[in-house]
Amino acid sequence: MILVGGVTLACLAGVANAQTTDQSADIEQLKSKVAALEAAQKKDSGSWADSTKISGRMYFDISNIDHKSDGVSQSDNGTSFDIKRLYIGIDHKFDDVWSANVTTDFLYDGTAGATQIYIKKAYLEAKISPALAIRAGSTDMPWIPFVEGIYGYRQYEQTLIDRTKFGTSADWGVHAAGKLGPVDYAVAVVDGAGYKHPFRSKGVDVEARVSTQVSGFTFALGGYTGKLGKDVEGGAPDYHTATRYDALAAYTNKVVRVGVEYFHADDWANVNTVASDSSDGYSVFGSYTFAPKWSVLAKYEDVNPKKDTVSNFEEKYYNFGISYAPTKIVDLALMYKHDNAKNGSLSTGNGTIGGLIKGDYDEIGIFGQLRY
Repeated sequence: MILVGGVTLACLAGVANAQTTDQSADIEQLKSKVAALEAAQKKDSGSWADSTKISGRMYFDISNIDHKSDGVSQSDNGTSFDIKRLYIGIDHKFDDVWSANVTTDFLYDGTAGATQIYIKKAYLEAKISPALAIRAGSTDMPWIPFVEGIYGYRQYEQTLIDRTKFGTSADWGVHAAGKLGPVDYAVAVVDGAGYKHPFRSKGVDVEARVSTQVSGFTFALGGYTGKLGKDVEGGAPDYHTATRYDALAAYTNKVVRVGVEYFHADDWANVNTVASDSSDGYSVFGSYTFAPKWSVLAKYEDVNPKKDTVSNFEEKYYNFGISYAPTKIVDLALMYKHDNAKNGSLSTGNGTIGGLIKGDYDEIGIFGQLRY
């Protein structure tokens, strides 16, 4: 053993190693403090924009329309470029639980001859867990947006219930949604008049949906009950409660989409009338992606708007086309649409179709979507 001033070299080495270890620990601790300080400073100095996203979506077409009612040509006939919808959305995330959204809806009103601007969504969300998220304000209703996701081609045409005005895609109220095991659910307690007409009614309407997905198959049931915002103080008497029952079965994967949707409604147009009535309808849709950017699609719908009071009133609609996605943010389709109503007129997403005897609507053109 070697002694240096009475101290062994081994002891000196141990002291040196201990000092080095202490210095390393101090350095690591200092690094942690600096990192925490930088993170806190970044959080404090971060701008509102760091947690805010702006998005947009536009539905457009250039098409030719041939529309007749009882043999008389209608004012929407001809060729034109149209912007059917323009949505601008602002999403802000406060933290892992709280967020908010505002989405505007621009559309051209042919009757008024001017562009109308609505607030489609404006809500505060608390995402408590995968089983429960609560939104207060105007946001997606449980049924129509869900079916749009299964259908996959909302940019070219509305789904059955939205197109025939037996429901709305968004409304003002309190909404809850989540996933419980294999079951997804959504419930909305709303004023009933849709997002374009927010006002105070005497009661509330309720729409709900449950759904499940198994090996590409989707099954869903839904329902609606309420006064549709027609029970206002000082307004016309409300004699009936509108109800609607919904069902959907579909199979989807990256290549194929095929499905069927059905609804039955009671007193949808008869809340303020003494007479009662019922309606029903179904939609069959399908698409096939035959190349990475190309697909073919088709849809057929049959609706009985007044089964009890005008039993021979029937509307039949179909479309087909070929879709092409040149880039991630653009979808285009060459489409043909045909609508026919007999023994009555029905308000649809393409205008009022029908007449005392019959009405026909034919449209062909390029339909598209731009999103960012």
